[in-house]
Amino acid sequence: MAYVVTEPCIGTKDRSCVEVCPVDCFYNYDSQELNAKAGKEPAKAGDFGMLVIHQDECIHCGACEPECPVEAIYEDDEVPEDQRDYIEINTKVTEGYSDDELDKNRVTSRD
Repeated sequence: MAYVVTEPCIGTKDRSCVEVCPVDCFYNYDSQELNAKAGKEPAKAGDFGMLVIHQDECIHCGACEPECPVEAIYEDDEVPEDQRDYIEINTKVTEGYSDDELDKNRVTSRD
């Protein structure tokens, strides 16, 4: 089991979740298509998309969930029905990144 970032993160990318995460399992997913689909403008210019959690790197500690100011993070088996496609998005995005892309898109508390 792991945690999943869902639609409320689109256009927000607050990163409070990253600050408390004991591992580096969060990644940036720049996607204008996600913003368009959700009808959301980015909070900061050019900051499209959302954060995603790498399912193989998440240690299921739960530290990130209460820190998310937009309540976008859920345990994978507790994602609301209307947000279930974000489980696949988190998985496909991070598994689809090459090693170089993982390095480039990793979001850490040091960023």
